[in-house]
Amino acid sequence: MSVSKRFLWVVASLVCAGQAWAQVANSPFTQSGIGQTYTDALANTQGMGGVGVSNPQYWYVNNQNPALLVYNTITTIQAGILGESVKTTNGTSVEKNRGGNMNYLVMAFPALRSKKRPSIITWTTSTGLMPYSSVNYKIQYLSTVDGSQLLSPTTQQGTGGLTQLYWSNGVRINKNFSVGLKATYLFGSLNTSTRLQATYVSTGELKNTVKGVNFSLGGSFSKDSLFGRDYRLSIGAVYQFAADPRAHLKNKTALLDNRGDTLQSVNVLTTYGNMHLPSAITAGVSFGTTKWTFGTEFHYQDWSSFQSLNTTDENGSGKSWRMAAGGELTPNQFAPENLLQRLTYRVGGSIEQYPFLGNGQPIKDVGINFGLSVPAGKSSMDLGFKIGKRGDTSKNILEENYFKLFFGITFNDQWFIKRRFD
Repeated sequence: MSVSKRFLWVVASLVCAGQAWAQVANSPFTQSGIGQTYTDALANTQGMGGVGVSNPQYWYVNNQNPALLVYNTITTIQAGILGESVKTTNGTSVEKNRGGNMNYLVMAFPALRSKKRPSIITWTTSTGLMPYSSVNYKIQYLSTVDGSQLLSPTTQQGTGGLTQLYWSNGVRINKNFSVGLKATYLFGSLNTSTRLQATYVSTGELKNTVKGVNFSLGGSFSKDSLFGRDYRLSIGAVYQFAADPRAHLKNKTALLDNRGDTLQSVNVLTTYGNMHLPSAITAGVSFGTTKWTFGTEFHYQDWSSFQSLNTTDENGSGKSWRMAAGGELTPNQFAPENLLQRLTYRVGGSIEQYPFLGNGQPIKDVGINFGLSVPAGKSSMDLGFKIGKRGDTSKNILEENYFKLFFGITFNDQWFIKRRFD
């Protein structure tokens, strides 16, 4: 079996595994806005806290900053899945959930090389499919019926999320500077269902379907051979423009008998319009050598301008930010007889404030990351782990302790090279 066929088989296995996981674990914190948003970090950078906006990488797709794509000198394909275990508590009771999904499938290859120096890439292009946000929660409570004092059990459940299909391009301006542009097509639906159990069962379904395009602009500065040695300083930044994707909101109610048969169904409302997603900026700096790298970055996005056809999604929206730092070390990538020397070890951490409030208070997320890459020729198997805490029972009523596993494979090869000899 050829290397390319083996890779395709592994990708197919990852896709099936992602479908088997269904989606990320149940979390009440995904009920606001567009749900829990994802970073563009792949399994290799997840191991160092998700830091990657300023890190030039030769063997991995530079997915977090399109300007860094120029460092991908050969064709690189990466695929990964995410598994998650969450323990939610309100201080008195505890609920455990597990879940996961397909995390990414991305590809990058050099499109143009320098005529004077073919080893220098002047233009690299990339495409990929990744989740953008996820909604998955289920809440049970008591509510009144028709304004009376009678309390009936009610279940509210949210599912869905947004997916991104993107096309990125990085162009080298000179030895130190490069710029990049990323075009993203967002699509998906945010679904809310409510079920009230009384004499009859009353259900409500709210589906907000979203489709649209947004753009991101990236820049990178990198200086090699500092202090007369192989030290490298890199600075990177990405600006994500505000977007107004088309939206379609459909509200439907139904009345069921106790056996689940529909007695009456009504389409209450159908609305067409736009969702407004705010702009965002991410900036970072990294320093290192061919053996080790340390970096830090900061992300900021003001969700106070967020708008949705489902106005309840806008409740409590405000400023969100994320700070992260991490590093990686490869003791000796040229030690053929010592695998432990050729492994890449990673560690990092992050602190994040969510854009929506919990019990009227900001929601914080603190996590510690670890990672490992096992080389296989030019390719590798990549693992990332994150242990974290989201929310606080003293401020947000709810608190989550979670564990995330990022598993990916990276495939590198020379494609699109014109043969000189038959």
